[in-house]
This record gives sequence, structure tokens and C-alpha cells, in this order.
Amino acid sequence: MKRLLRHPAFRDGVRDMLLVAAGTMAWGLMTGVAMVRSGLHPAELLLMGVLVFAGSSQLAAIPLIEAHASAWLILAASFCVNLRFVVFSVHLRPYAMHRGLALRLAGGYLMGDLNYVLFTRRFPVPAVEPALLETQDAYWLGLGLAGWVGWVVPSLVGIGLGNLVPEAWGLGFAGVLALVAMTCSLVTTRLRAVSATVAGLTAVAMVALPLKLNLIVAIVTAVAVCLTLETARARRLAGRPRA
Repeated sequence: MKRLLRHPAFRDGVRDMLLVAAGTMAWGLMTGVAMVRSGLHPAELLLMGVLVFAGSSQLAAIPLIEAHASAWLILAASFCVNLRFVVFSVHLRPYAMHRGLALRLAGGYLMGDLNYVLFTRRFPVPAVEPALLETQDAYWLGLGLAGWVGWVVPSLVGIGLGNLVPEAWGLGFAGVLALVAMTCSLVTTRLRAVSATVAGLTAVAMVALPLKLNLIVAIVTAVAVCLTLETARARRLAGRPRA
């Protein structure tokens, strides 16, 4: 295990997962808030948030738990939602059969949708040589640990926020949190920051408009402002003397 953690491919896996994990983190945050609404005991919430690394099955189970459905029904719903992992497992079996049972189970636990896509893109065919097997395993571990942390930490934050959010706000607030988190992850340049700020302020200022027209006005205003700034920048660059 220590060799895998020190392997360059492990760092590659962590980096690749973090580059695409914004949506997962936002989803985890929303799921954490949603779990609080299910009426579970705080200890149960924490256990689910840490141990159940499966957002779709959690969201499928939450309304059933809230409705006091039987345990068998909850398990069946979660199983059906996650049937896609049976297909993933069949495809990934040749990549994992050189490991012992415990490591295969741990690797399966850490495998998610994004992990599967990133892993199979980097390793389209299973490795055979020992050095390549180690590279493959290190990358799998890097993806898995980064994905697990990127899900569990936002889920726990969502659980904490859920206890602070008034119950009257409902699950819609969780959706807003997820969208805000996802939007913030996309603000990677100054122009995008300006666009997000202008759109947000305009939408709030025009909230009294009927039929949600404030959103349309916000989009048009942000596009107009950014096009103006981009045109002005292009003119400044065109006017500079060449070196």
C-alpha cells in the first residue's frame, strides 16, 4: 500500500479526480442536507455519510426511510439504482484479478462513475507486466481516495448545514446549495467572475418581475457586459505595438 501511495500514478489519479470532482462535491453537499430531512438520528446520519459511498442509492433510500418503508424495500431500491456497477464490475474484472479478495473488495468500494470513466480512459486494456500493474493499481487508488474524500466531506458539511437550515425551506434549499457550489467551481477566470457577479446581482434586483423574467434579464445583462469587456480588451490588444 505504501508503495502505491508513493507512486507517481497515485498523484495523477488524485489530480485527475479533483479536476472533475466539482459536480460530485456539490451533489454530496445536497445529499447531506437531504439526509437531515429524513429524520434519521445524528449518529445514523454520520454513519451513512461516511460509509455509504453511493449518492444515487442514498437519495433513493432517503424518501423510503422517511416513509418508514421496510428494510427489504429500501435495500431493493438501492440495489436497482446501482445495477450499473454490475456492468462496471464485469468490465473491470480483468484489471483486478491479480489482487487478493480484500483488495478487490476495497477497490470495488472506492469505484464510482467518474472513477470508472477516468480509469478506463487511461487504461483501455488491462496491464500484464508487473510494473504496469503497479501503475494501474496506484492510479485506481488515487482516483478512489480522492473521490471518496470529495464525496464524504461535502456530505458531512451538508449534514451540518442541514441542522442549521429552517425546516420550512425544504429540499429546494439543498438544490440551491448544489447549484451554487457547481457554479462557483466554474468561475475560473476574471471574466467569468464578472459574469457570475453581474448575473447574480441582476437576478436579485429584478426578482419582482413576473414569470421568472429576472433570470432572463440577468442572463442578457451578464452577456452584454462581458461582450463589452471582451471587445474593449481585444481593441486594447490590437492597439499595442508589436515587439
